[in-house]
Amino acid sequence: MSGGPVTLQIRRMRWWDLPRVVELDAALFPDTSWTSAMFWSELAGVPHTRDYVVAHAVDGIVGYGGVMTVARDATVQTLGVAPSWQRQGLGRRILDDLVVRARQRLATQVWLEVGRDNLAALALYAAADFAPVSVRRDYYGAGRDAVIMRRRLHQDVSS
Repeated sequence: MSGGPVTLQIRRMRWWDLPRVVELDAALFPDTSWTSAMFWSELAGVPHTRDYVVAHAVDGIVGYGGVMTVARDATVQTLGVAPSWQRQGLGRRILDDLVVRARQRLATQVWLEVGRDNLAALALYAAADFAPVSVRRDYYGAGRDAVIMRRRLHQDVSS
């Protein structure tokens, strides 16, 4: 992201984005990456209960995320940022976009799971007003726990 102004767009994920998203997901999460079929299945739920986005820059897709909303509960399904774009606020921008989409679907809380050892993600979520609620033991495999986090959303009653 260095060197001059950068054009970055967060837009709805499309089927033609999947090869790059799957590639990026596999690089970021080699032990728990999603398959192309998993992403296809999630996109099949758009627009009924799912919202998936990509962050697109001059060099292509550099981030992605998805949220599922059912009734008043939303769950961040996935979120990833290319290593060269990490620690520059892109993860927060994607997360904020997902929260807006959940709020538009009238969710009153957003949930997510994150590896207990993923300190950068834990800090990101805490800074975005997510609070730890519980721990799922061995969620990502033996000895790899997940922290369950929640953010309560306050709906604007005038809208």
